[in-house]
Formats: sequence, C-alpha cells, structure tokens
Amino acid sequence: MVKLNRIYTRTGDKGTTALADGQRRSKADLRVEAYGTVDEANAAIGLARLHTTGALDAMLGRIQNDLFDLGADLATPPSAEPLPYEPLRVVAGQVTRLERDIDALNAAIPPIKSFVLPGGTPAAAYLHLARTVSRRAERLAVELAATETVSAEALQYLNRLSDLLFVASRAANANGADDVLWVPGQNR
Repeated sequence: MVKLNRIYTRTGDKGTTALADGQRRSKADLRVEAYGTVDEANAAIGLARLHTTGALDAMLGRIQNDLFDLGADLATPPSAEPLPYEPLRVVAGQVTRLERDIDALNAAIPPIKSFVLPGGTPAAAYLHLARTVSRRAERLAVELAATETVSAEALQYLNRLSDLLFVASRAANANGADDVLWVPGQNR
C-alpha cells in the first residue's frame, strides 16, 4: 500500500521525476506524458461520476481503479534487473471485463445513424471528455511503444477504454435518445 507522509519532496524542482523503479526521467519524457495523461483521463471520469448513479457509476469506479493500475504499469518500464517487488501490470482479464461492459451497455442502445457530438447530459459530456483524453493517452502509449517496451495489455486496455467511454456517454444520454447528432454541412 502507498503511504505518503510528505506531499512535497523538492526532488522534482529541476524538472525530473522518479519512475516506479527509481530511475529519474524528465517530466517531459514520453513515458511520464503517457501515465500523466492516463491520470488526466481518470480525473475526467471522476467529473462524469458526479452525474452518474447505479451500475454505470460502479463500472466507472472500477475503471478509475484500473487506471491507477495502468499508470503503475506505464511508470514501471521492464528491466533486465530484478526489482525488489512485483511490478503491477494490466492483465488480459481487465481488458476482457471492459469488453463485457461495452457489450452490456451497448445492448440497450440503438445503432447510431450519424456521428455523435459531445454533449447531451452533463455525465455524457464529461464521458466524451474522458474519451478524448483516453485516446490521447493511447496515442502517447503507442508512440512510447515504438521506442520502449509497453505491454500489449496496456495498449489494449487504452483502446477498449475509449470505446467504453463512448458507449457509456450514449448510455448516459438516455441510451442514445438524448445524443446530439452531427448534421454534415448544417451551418453552411
């Protein structure tokens, strides 16, 4: 368990931060950007949860916890040297659970006939925000994977997460009835 007695340490005053394995990296490092953007997506989900209840809220709560697992995964690069602890990694079961949740939410929602604009209810709007932030996190993780090892499950989780957040936004919009649809060329 994490225990923080002091919030500030001054160790980052020169623009570096420690990864989970102790190595120092620039705060602008791609790995730091990736897990920082996962944290940002988590915060946006927290905003959405101010407007959700029941099964959807519980689902989003599980995802928020998963996002801390994902952040820990991304903050711990694989190493040839054994670590003094077992690194926390996203596992295939977490990806599978997202797929089941997507299918369960989507079963009650009619197919879309146009692209959906971010909006509708406050919950849906925040879920769209979280979706776009999770897509950015995915792009950063994919870019990171081009030069460093990132687990396949971490990348899969990010890809499914944005799908789930899209479907969840439609669920929050009365199962699509309150979706705001794009009308191509409407304002020409």
